[in-house]
Amino acid sequence: MKASSIFFVSVLLCACSGEALVRPDAAFDQAFEAALSRYDLPGLAVGVIEDGEVAYVRAEGELAAGSGEVMNEDTLFKIASNSKAMTASVLARLVDAGKLEWNDPVVRHLPRFRMFDPWVTANIEVQDLLVHNSGLPEGAGDLMLWPEPNSFTRADIIAGLAYLKPAYGFRSGYAYDNLLYVVAGEVAAAAGGAPYEELVRREVFEPLGLDCRVGEWRRDDAPNVAQPHTRVEEANGETNVVVRADDAVIPTITSAAAGGIRCSLNAMLVWMQNWLDPTPEQLAWLSAEQRQAMWAPRTLMPVGERRQEWNNTHFHAYAFGFRLADVDGNWTVSHTGTLMGMYSVMTLLPDLKSGFVMMTNGQGGKARTALNEVLTKRFTAPEQARTIDWYAAILDEPAAPGGSAPDTSSRIPLPAGEAELQTGIWRDPWFGEVAICARGDKLRFEAARSPRLAGTVMQVGERYLVDWDDDSVDAEAWLDFVGKNDGTPHLLTMAKVDPQADFSFDYEDLAFARERDCE
Repeated sequence: MKASSIFFVSVLLCACSGEALVRPDAAFDQAFEAALSRYDLPGLAVGVIEDGEVAYVRAEGELAAGSGEVMNEDTLFKIASNSKAMTASVLARLVDAGKLEWNDPVVRHLPRFRMFDPWVTANIEVQDLLVHNSGLPEGAGDLMLWPEPNSFTRADIIAGLAYLKPAYGFRSGYAYDNLLYVVAGEVAAAAGGAPYEELVRREVFEPLGLDCRVGEWRRDDAPNVAQPHTRVEEANGETNVVVRADDAVIPTITSAAAGGIRCSLNAMLVWMQNWLDPTPEQLAWLSAEQRQAMWAPRTLMPVGERRQEWNNTHFHAYAFGFRLADVDGNWTVSHTGTLMGMYSVMTLLPDLKSGFVMMTNGQGGKARTALNEVLTKRFTAPEQARTIDWYAAILDEPAAPGGSAPDTSSRIPLPAGEAELQTGIWRDPWFGEVAICARGDKLRFEAARSPRLAGTVMQVGERYLVDWDDDSVDAEAWLDFVGKNDGTPHLLTMAKVDPQADFSFDYEDLAFARERDCE
């Protein structure tokens, strides 16, 4: 093991006096190095707890590729949707404090809150905001959150929910959403008497001693910050390039309660120990009743074929900010986090007082899956001895027919003068206005409130798509115009060109009506 990979961990991590040297583990090193190399990640951080003690801590790579700034166990990463458990914990603390109840109607705390169905508006409870059972389609309304920056506020999200049509009955099934976690943050703010960012610092970071950030802060005040990366093709092959780098001031973001927290590896290990083998001080932080409530199964989730084959899983459910599943006969509590150029996973095995966290600042979706499986098997089925390469070979298999993106290489820019029927200013009730107008000799698509959603309208056969200017917006969209009997278009809908693209590009939930001519 490299000397630079062995770190000293603070008293908070070992829950004892003095400092403890994290012991090396060849199996963990092998998995770490294989993932880092196989997927050419710009940086990777992994921490492991075994039987209540920190057993492995390693961080390698650069904050930004080519910068020479080396990451370590104190580097801040975007933990994305691993933020959800912290948001749920804020609410649990407020329940302990008697400031709200899990079964409170949401409108009790947010009178302006509305869902598409008035009955659901009246009956949806605080706990429903956390468990993906509202009936909203998967990722509904996420275009109000991403891509950043945009001008949508939390008040806009609460107003926009009234226009998002359900895909199934209230509390009748599971579909992952982010908007209701934003609402949950606003419920916490109303009940706790402070903005969400202040609450999560006061109720989670400070009492647990977590080196995490949320809300506005200056980058110079915490220079050890991992930057997100994407992969681009260059003359010598693909390489990692920073995408959407932080400015001098990191702003407060609308999506904070759903996925806007950043933490260090050391902080995540403290967070894990709080759940796996808490100290007396940590036990005092949250009551036994609320700890049990946090991990109670709430919404059943489908068990995919791969999960069954790899892990012999029979049960999968969502709790308050955590996912629950059986893996090789062991109980696991976990969550993943995904943002542009940032991936994370935290997996806990409570009965073994063990678990791990992985974070990367690269395009590491497959790396996360493979590393999560290898590290989980270390605890649940070590005799299988499966490696990163074993999982990678399966993950690299071609997608099933019909599940991959169509060939759009025949695309040509749509000349502005040949598209009079499609031009104009269009409005969707929750997303707002988009312009489809001539700009020079091309037809352009421009979203008024989301500046990264701007691009050239292209023709592919008899269909139109938008080729986004910003390559980091990696999900192109079809444009479909629905005409009246006289052939004049009056409705515009959109859909993902690649059906496997991230569900947060929820183009399918948009329905634009033409309002006026181009300006």
